[in-house]
Amino acid sequence: MIKIYPEKNINGYIQTVIGIPLLTAKEEHDLAIRLRKKGDLEAARCLVMSNLRFVVHIARSYSGYGLQQSDIIQEGNVGLMKAVKRFDPSHGVRLVSFAIHWIKAEIHEYVLRNWRIVKVATTKSQRKLFFNLRSAKKRFKWLNNDEIKAIANDLNVNPNVVREMEGRLSSNDSGFDNQIEDKENNNKYQNPSNYIEDSRFDPAILLEKYDFEKYAFRRLYVALNKLDERVRDILKQRWLNEQKATLHELADIYGVSAERIRQLEKSAIKKIKNYIKMSIKKNK
Repeated sequence: MIKIYPEKNINGYIQTVIGIPLLTAKEEHDLAIRLRKKGDLEAARCLVMSNLRFVVHIARSYSGYGLQQSDIIQEGNVGLMKAVKRFDPSHGVRLVSFAIHWIKAEIHEYVLRNWRIVKVATTKSQRKLFFNLRSAKKRFKWLNNDEIKAIANDLNVNPNVVREMEGRLSSNDSGFDNQIEDKENNNKYQNPSNYIEDSRFDPAILLEKYDFEKYAFRRLYVALNKLDERVRDILKQRWLNEQKATLHELADIYGVSAERIRQLEKSAIKKIKNYIKMSIKKNK
């Protein structure tokens, strides 16, 4: 059994897989039948090995993303193995034709995960646009309105999505607290750590929040005291106590139906809301 790993020596790996003989259509068909009917893992291995060269060929077209070629090939190999598992020879197509979709899908997912720290494409239309727009940008360098509309029509997406993706592709990742400073341009002030602040612990905001909560609590306290003792006790046992009482438990205590307890509770909550609403209007 040949063991080959692209991360060890990429050039040696490529030479090795190119040297693996291709299967004829009949050989491929027979191996695929063995795999589907008998679960023959040796047949699966032969199908994968004979098509590794095609993964290398496809992976080369993704060399412009600044990612290791060996990693892209590895992801493509995963796609090839998934394709082999799902390949049905009765459809009359060669494995490589069927596997292209799976190989590219795995490579696309890897590129989108690793090209930038922050994902640039999340929706289906953005993912489709990401790869197509990069090739278009190589030709146009910058896009005017007519070119944006043409690309949007070709890919069946909204022109605004094209503009947004163009902006994302033109931007760069920036470290939150980059230690490398450009003294000439004074780039240290561009680091997010120098201008993004956490306002949660601002004394003014904390005091405002404390005053609001205190004021809200006081309004609630006054509203509760305007209710009769029975209704106040119902609300306390239903909402304020750690151990909440059920409608039926309160019905047994006060000798009324559970429905009556529910009505009293609903009416009391409505009165409290109205009182608080009116007190807010008065203070405005």
